[in-house]
Amino acid sequence: MTSESASWMRKTLCFLAVILTLCCSTVCAACSDSTATEKPARGKVAEIAERGKLLVGTTGDYRPLSFREADGTYWGFGIEVAQEIASSLGVEIEFVKTSWPTLTADVLAEPQLFDLAIGGITITDARRETMLMSEGYLANGKTILCRAQEADRYRSLADINKPEVRVMVNPGGLNEKFANEHLTHATIVVHQKNEEIPSLVAGGEADVMITEITEAPYYVKADPRLAAPLLQAPFTHGQIGVLMQKGQDDLLQAVNSIIQRMKTDGSLRTLHEKYGLVYAY
Repeated sequence: MTSESASWMRKTLCFLAVILTLCCSTVCAACSDSTATEKPARGKVAEIAERGKLLVGTTGDYRPLSFREADGTYWGFGIEVAQEIASSLGVEIEFVKTSWPTLTADVLAEPQLFDLAIGGITITDARRETMLMSEGYLANGKTILCRAQEADRYRSLADINKPEVRVMVNPGGLNEKFANEHLTHATIVVHQKNEEIPSLVAGGEADVMITEITEAPYYVKADPRLAAPLLQAPFTHGQIGVLMQKGQDDLLQAVNSIIQRMKTDGSLRTLHEKYGLVYAY
């Protein structure tokens, strides 16, 4: 059997396992109350299969995890994970634009705007209180970008937490939250477009960008004017996962199964290597 055939077989078995689980759950529900007049819930995976398309919310401003080009095409590590989820479910994929300030509201919107959200979304207890999050598929942590000639200037949070240091963040996400909580003496500058901040720092419009260890290496490689001096000593440690509405436990189970399979068969590690990300599983 070729590697392509083996991969196709694994995806097919994964999809069939999800459908079998849903069918068994429906049959058991019907048997437990044969007099019920309401039809049992079909489940989110069955709804997606019937639609023939997985709707995925993503910000499209977070290289190399999720980026939207001017022509509307998306690329990135998280985008490829989403494509693998859709492929494993046997459906097509459609990306829906969201933003960091509106992410929670968009996930919880009724009627739903998309089935799940992906691309640089950190797993937190606060998010899990109101939504569902998958198991982690990428390790992350807060770090900084600065101008390369000033890399020796920043060796700790204390070096950054000074009034003369201009710290630029995008609004509504955990980067802004981290800056407001830990850099109370620094000058915080909020800029609407996350993807523009690295070049603004390089050009002298700000001194430091609060970012993630997943994002910083991309910009250092792309722009020699930038450095990430604290990349190996992040301020926080966490994981990135898939976000979705509560009540979609069947979809959560399917996504976790796909992530686990990608860890087991080596495809997640290969994807990390493609984008220059640190594999931690």
